[in-house]
Amino acid sequence: MEIERNKMLPVNQHVAKTENTVPLFWPLEFAAAMAQEEVDVLGKGLKTLAEAEKLEFGLEPRFATANKITIELHTLRLRDFTLKAPAAEVPTLIDAPYAGHTAVIADFHVDQSLVQTLLANGLSRVFVTDWKSATEEMKDYDIDNYLAEMNVCVDDLGGRVNLVGLCQGGWMSAMFAARYPGKVRSLVLAGAPIDTAAGNGPIKAMAHDLPLADYEELIVLGGGLMRGQFMLEAWKNMHPGEHYIRKYVDLYEHIDEPSYLAKKEAFEAWYENPIDLPGRWYLQVIEELFKENRLAKGQFKGLGRILSLGDIQCPVYLLAGADDDITTREQVFNAAKYLGTPAQNVIQTLAPGGHIGLFMGSRTLREYWPKIAQWILAAQ
Repeated sequence: MEIERNKMLPVNQHVAKTENTVPLFWPLEFAAAMAQEEVDVLGKGLKTLAEAEKLEFGLEPRFATANKITIELHTLRLRDFTLKAPAAEVPTLIDAPYAGHTAVIADFHVDQSLVQTLLANGLSRVFVTDWKSATEEMKDYDIDNYLAEMNVCVDDLGGRVNLVGLCQGGWMSAMFAARYPGKVRSLVLAGAPIDTAAGNGPIKAMAHDLPLADYEELIVLGGGLMRGQFMLEAWKNMHPGEHYIRKYVDLYEHIDEPSYLAKKEAFEAWYENPIDLPGRWYLQVIEELFKENRLAKGQFKGLGRILSLGDIQCPVYLLAGADDDITTREQVFNAAKYLGTPAQNVIQTLAPGGHIGLFMGSRTLREYWPKIAQWILAAQ
């Protein structure tokens, strides 16, 4: 009887009632859905391609926080992030890495900034060494050139600072503190390779396994400079899956998320724009610091004197990454063996994560650096 009533329905009502239940219509619905999905996938793919091109070729690194340049020298610009501060506060100078990328690592993003973290946790006078990319005229600069201009900055800041050395900036800060112990009120060494013979990281292996002639050849290819692009390719090849596959998969998956894209663009603007280093400086670092470990051994000569870490007697904070395969924890923590600082004034902290995360990782900035800022304040 129900069948008979259905036969009596107008044609349009009959179709409307059965079009989602009669198998005859399923292929049409499926095809339409698939067509729309293909359009969506194509559109998402095109957006991803456009964004990938922008990330690799269309961005420049920028500091996230307002600042001013207080002095410009051959090797660096001294950037001032100071808030309204008491005159008695000893300035805090972040010695950013000079290892192939810009100092933006210290002020990466509005909510991932070491500068902002220090400012938000009691420090008011914060400065950053913004090291310049080397020009051909700078190809024969050595470590002394950089120590000397760092000394100019410290003198301009009043002659005494709290030094925060990040990675390469760490061993340079340690050199400076050993050369001018009276000018450093406290010293933070974060991810800093002080004892380069310690641990079993790939950088140590590379420095020891490759003959110096191989590095010299790269300098020749670079026209007297260690080109940042050479180093960038080497870093990417340490984790090829991450840099050549995973990052594009992640980009595709998050292409419609503005917050993700903002941070991704900030990171790639920094990472994909490496800077060049003086050839002489680079070879000196490879030979004297990484192959011969002269700083830890007390055999490195800086600005006319043999530098001894034993001359450093200020409070020292050592921060290492648990998963850091660039600077192993041993290379950082072994500094305590050589410092003249009393053991009770040396703090050693192991943070989770890898190398870059020590300086710009959200968790490290949230959980570890506020304590370091308070430690610096206590040393005033």
